[in-house]
Amino acid sequence: MMDRNTGDTALLDIKLLRLLDLLYSTRSVTRAAELLEQSQPTVSIWLGKLRAQLNDPLFVRTPGGMQPTPRADAMIGPARDVLEGLRRLSESQAEFDPATAQRRFAICMTDASHITLLPNLLAHMRALAPGVVLTASRIDAALAQTLANGEADLALGFLPWLDAGFYQQTLYQQDWICLANARHPRIPDASPRHWNLAVYQMEAHVGITPGTSYQLLDSTVAAQQITRQIRLELPGFLGLSAILSNSDLIATLPRHIGETLARAAGLRTLPCPFAVPGFAVKQYWHARYHHDGANRWLRGVCANLFMENQGQKKSPSR
Repeated sequence: MMDRNTGDTALLDIKLLRLLDLLYSTRSVTRAAELLEQSQPTVSIWLGKLRAQLNDPLFVRTPGGMQPTPRADAMIGPARDVLEGLRRLSESQAEFDPATAQRRFAICMTDASHITLLPNLLAHMRALAPGVVLTASRIDAALAQTLANGEADLALGFLPWLDAGFYQQTLYQQDWICLANARHPRIPDASPRHWNLAVYQMEAHVGITPGTSYQLLDSTVAAQQITRQIRLELPGFLGLSAILSNSDLIATLPRHIGETLARAAGLRTLPCPFAVPGFAVKQYWHARYHHDGANRWLRGVCANLFMENQGQKKSPSR
């Protein structure tokens, strides 16, 4: 790369290109240092070298974080092309070997997946990849950027807003059921006399703070003018089994988490007495890592463990 003032040819160190990429994505020297596994003073020294070599501040500290200068905006595309090319060259030389790998995988998932998917995934990892560390990360508003940055490898769930730049693969379909105490005083069985829409509307309910799937339930309840007498609101599924086991409350929830909780706590499953749109649980990953050997292996593990109709696997789509 040519220095504009001196005319000297200056080759940028790969670690400085990586720093440019991470600062541009995170807007934070502290976060970039964490991802580079370096101390913040070291990364600050690297940034000073990068600024001196390019004769530009590149990033300016603001209340909203480190904001890029026009020079940084112009450089980020070519810099990422170089990094991607180097990554592919390295990948072609060494395939991912789970038995000897020493690395961390981060998967963004809901608390329902902590209960339904994570135990099986961890057991599989411990058996086949003993040196791998698995991190369960949150699904939040920064998910797209987290996957694009490589801070997380996969996301599992119902995430229809992840579109441009992402691959997705369906794992299984979900419909809706209800859970109740096995000794519920007014619902001894699931016969129409004891369990129907009228009974549903008379009973007291647990409400789960809406996620993407719960918007389907709430929209259906509103559209059909169904009454739900919410007596407890929870931000997730933590403690739900104990609450249902010790009360007469009803919970309406996706089948996979519902049946898992019912088996573990001896709860009764009941059909949902009205039609709620189902949804597909998928795995999502960014296009930048589609050809990455480690990411491919992880996706294959999730597909083998969780995909329905194993003989009819569908290819990922974009």
